[in-house]
Amino acid sequence: MSTPRVQLHIEDQHVVMDNGILQVTLSNPGGIVTGIQFNGMDNLLEVLDEESNRGFWDLVWSEAGSTGTTGTFDVFEGTTFRVIEENEEQVEISFTRTWDPSLEGKFVSLNLDKRFIMLRNSSGFYSYAIFEHLADWPPFNLPQARIVFKLRKDKFHYMVVADNRQRFMPLPDDRLPVRGEPLDFPEAVLLVDPVEPEFKGEVDDKYQYSCENRDLHVHGWICFDPPTGFWQITPSSEFRSGGPLKQNLTSHVGPYTLAMFLSAHYAGEDLVLKLNPGEPWKKVFGPVFMYLNSDMDKDNALCLWDDAKEQYCKEVNCWPYSFPASEDFPCSDQRGKISGRLQVQDRYISHECISANNAYVGLAPPGDVGSWQRECKGYQFWTKTDGDGSFSIGDIRTGDYNIYAWVPGFIGDYRNDTVITVTAGCEINVGDLVYEPPRDGPTVWEIGIPDRSAAEFYIPDPNPKYINKLFINHPDRFRQYGLWERYADLYPDGDLVYKVGLSDYKKDWFFAQVNRKKDDGTFEGTTWQIKFELDGVDQSGAFKLRLALATANVAELQVWTWQPIKLLHGIHGLYRLYNVDVPGATLVEGDNTVFLTQTISTSPLQGIMYDYIRLEGPPPPDSK
Repeated sequence: MSTPRVQLHIEDQHVVMDNGILQVTLSNPGGIVTGIQFNGMDNLLEVLDEESNRGFWDLVWSEAGSTGTTGTFDVFEGTTFRVIEENEEQVEISFTRTWDPSLEGKFVSLNLDKRFIMLRNSSGFYSYAIFEHLADWPPFNLPQARIVFKLRKDKFHYMVVADNRQRFMPLPDDRLPVRGEPLDFPEAVLLVDPVEPEFKGEVDDKYQYSCENRDLHVHGWICFDPPTGFWQITPSSEFRSGGPLKQNLTSHVGPYTLAMFLSAHYAGEDLVLKLNPGEPWKKVFGPVFMYLNSDMDKDNALCLWDDAKEQYCKEVNCWPYSFPASEDFPCSDQRGKISGRLQVQDRYISHECISANNAYVGLAPPGDVGSWQRECKGYQFWTKTDGDGSFSIGDIRTGDYNIYAWVPGFIGDYRNDTVITVTAGCEINVGDLVYEPPRDGPTVWEIGIPDRSAAEFYIPDPNPKYINKLFINHPDRFRQYGLWERYADLYPDGDLVYKVGLSDYKKDWFFAQVNRKKDDGTFEGTTWQIKFELDGVDQSGAFKLRLALATANVAELQVWTWQPIKLLHGIHGLYRLYNVDVPGATLVEGDNTVFLTQTISTSPLQGIMYDYIRLEGPPPPDSK
């Protein structure tokens, strides 16, 4: 049965969108979501908070030339309200803040236009924003942009991020002193006297619920009385920074639900958007969908998650949406398509090309090899190849792109050097692309799996003092708090020694090379050893040590054999591949050792996660 037409009520201080299913109230002209009425509840948002602190867009910015990932926090409000579209089928409204040079130093130099859309028969509402910077305006850094919704803490107690990551959550009160005890970073709190005793002794940490962009589709909260779900659905990641492996926050204790667009989490300053003097920039973030659902039966409330996942699929099938009114958001017939096939050529594995099945292939703005994981100014479009390496990517915004890829099982990154220009309605077939991963010689030994993750290595049980019950015997057990402290427990008298041919990386390679905490509370760097035997050594030949790092945090890695050889790098938390020349003269017939030293030791949170390590021998004399 059709619901009533969409109505817009404009008042002096508020604007209300109403389609008969829900009502959304926003401040006028600020554009802060102050109320959401649904399923018999007057407001799903936290009524104890000020109106300006319930549902909002925010950003963090800093002056150009500054360093770090912090800056000025701005819950930006509009100064002008406009009705963009109003008819029986939909309403679209705009709240804008226009840059004024007199505000330099107080606000970021952006025109900000945040939009909200409500459709007829739709159990939810959409939001997107247009950020615009003109060339002659002051440049700046932009570490963060997002949407935040703060739900009622007396109603929403059950959080869902994935099928296997959902649970009843503590209250925000439990994180406050005396009930909560701060741990090594402020986001992590030990619950010592929670309101609900069942949470006593657990750790609450919002980063435990982070998710990679490739899996970050729908998440939110469930209220059991009355059975109500509030979900944040993102049908496309084209506007997110950092590509498919970038991790972002989702929902966490508050109860909060986030839509992250720009974020330096898990990457550091590499993911801070930095505009240069004279550089214009415009980007559309979103639209994303805030979906609300309900059920009559309290015992059936958890099924609201299944319904939210079904709604996500419906939103994907409608992407790119046809209803946003902004000319900056192109519909499907204004976009292009690209297809092709990716193969791998590694002559030390096969003389024939290998189909790159289940590889990730994407378009991102032109840049260096692997630059897509640091890219945050433009748009990215990714897919996975099928069994023979074929791929097809549709609904690509017009513009210039490089094709990037990486293939599980092979180190390094692929980039096609040809810049692809996508135009409206184009269908480009690039044919066969061949990735030749870094390789100088045959494998002498290897540790791990080249898949950009340290998950295959040994992940210890957490200290019983720091438990999140959700992650006990869980595939994501690495998300437990404090695992870095377990290294000193497992290696109290010396550092890790790995013996090629005898050791098993699943049991004997700790998942992170971290600092050791000493009895006086300070920390010291660690040196790991890889011991291996060589039957013979070409003293004039060149070996190659390849170190693929899954991630690192404020770390400095030194690599050496019995004789010091070259490598001294500062690394910054993204996937990196380092290639170390090892002269044959530094190795001997029989027993050899590679030493890996992490030297920066001022914090427990400094360290390295390896993805994969391989030693290659000198190429055969007849190789080309």
